[in-house]
Amino acid sequence: MSAPAAPPLTGLRVVDLATLFAGPLCATMLGDFGAEVIKVEHPVRPDPSRGHGPAKDGVGLWWKLLGRNKRNLTLDLSAPEGRDLLLRLAADTDVIIENFRPGTLERWGLGPDELHAVNPRLILVRVTGFGQFGPYSHRPGFGTLAEAMSGFAAITGEPDGPPTLPPFGLADSIAALATAYAVMAALAGRDRTGEGQVVDMAIIEPILTVLGPQPLWYDQLGYVQPRTGNRSRNNAPRNTYRTSDGQWVAVSTSAQSVAERVMRLVGRADLIEEPWFASGATRAEHSDELDEAVGHWIARHSREEALSAFEKAEAAIAPIHDVRDVMEDPQYRALDSVTEVDDPELGPLRMQNVLFRLSRTPGAIRWTGRPHGADTEEILTELGLSGPEISALRAERVL
Repeated sequence: MSAPAAPPLTGLRVVDLATLFAGPLCATMLGDFGAEVIKVEHPVRPDPSRGHGPAKDGVGLWWKLLGRNKRNLTLDLSAPEGRDLLLRLAADTDVIIENFRPGTLERWGLGPDELHAVNPRLILVRVTGFGQFGPYSHRPGFGTLAEAMSGFAAITGEPDGPPTLPPFGLADSIAALATAYAVMAALAGRDRTGEGQVVDMAIIEPILTVLGPQPLWYDQLGYVQPRTGNRSRNNAPRNTYRTSDGQWVAVSTSAQSVAERVMRLVGRADLIEEPWFASGATRAEHSDELDEAVGHWIARHSREEALSAFEKAEAAIAPIHDVRDVMEDPQYRALDSVTEVDDPELGPLRMQNVLFRLSRTPGAIRWTGRPHGADTEEILTELGLSGPEISALRAERVL
C-alpha cells in the first residue's frame, strides 16, 4: 500500500466563532481531518470551555481537547474594526461556524448577505438551540434543554423514577456530529453549484432523530415509549448484571440466535422452547424470568469468568467500564482510541483520538488547544496588517 496522502480536508479553511459546545466540537472534527481552523474568541471573554471542568496548573483540560488543531485569534466582532477584519477573513474562508442567538450577526453587519457579498462560496453554519425561526428561536438554548424536549429524558431512568438527564453533553455532541455532516453536504452542493449557502442546525433536532421511531409509533399507534430502566421493550434479556466480585456487565440479545446462546450458557435452555421466546417483543414480556436466570448465573461468576464464558459461547456481553477501565481496555488500546499527544503547557497528555480511521487520508491531532489569542498576530499579518496596525487594534481592545 502506498504512503498515506494529505488529510482529506487539507486546504479547507474554517472559522470557528462558536462556543459551548456543538459548534466548536464540529470545528474540532473538521480540523482533525486537515481543515485549517481559526478559532475566534472575544478579547476578554474567551470560550467558556476554557474554564469548564477540572484544570491542571490553572490550565483548563477540556479546552485542550475542544481546541485542538485550531489556531487562536482574538477579535471583538461587535466593534466596527472587528467586523471589517472578519469580512476580510471571510473573503478567503470556506466555512464559518457560529452559535449566537438569531439576529446577532445581522446586528453586527455580519449576516449572510454581508458575508456572501465578500464570498459567494462561503458556507455559513448557524448552530442554535432551537433554530433560526419559530416561537422558541430567540430563547437561550443548551443541550440540556434538547435532552428534555426531544423525549430523551422522558424515556431514561427507572419506571418509578424521575426523567433522567445525561451527565455529559449528549445533545451537543450529537449535534456536532450532525453539523459536521451538514458541512460536508453543503460543500458537496457547492462543488456542483459553485455557490455557498446557510446551514441552520437546531440542537433539538439531531437528538430527536437518533431517538428512533418514537414519532412514527405515536402517529400510527398512539404509543408513547415509557421509561424501562436498563430493560428494553424490544428484546430480553437485556440489562446490567452484578458479578461475584462486585463488578458489573451488560448483556444484549437483540438477535434471536444470541438470546438462545445466552440461555443455553446459563443453564436455562428449557426457556428456548417456550412459544414466547420466539421474538424479542414477547421475550421482553418475560423480562423478570429471563433476568432472574441470567442474573443468578452471572452472580456466581467473576467478571472475567463471565466475559470468557460469554465470548466462548458467542454471546454478547461487555464490562461496565468507568474511565479508568477505558484507559486500560485492550480493544481501545489496539485502536489507539485514547492517544498520547504532547502539549507545550502540560507535557504529554492522553485524549480521545480522531473519530475514525481512513486508510489513505487519515486524520491526526497536530496540536492541542492553544492559549487564548496565541495566533492573533500571525493570522492578522497573513491578512496584510502591519505591526503598528495590530498594536493600534490592541490598544483599542478590538484584539
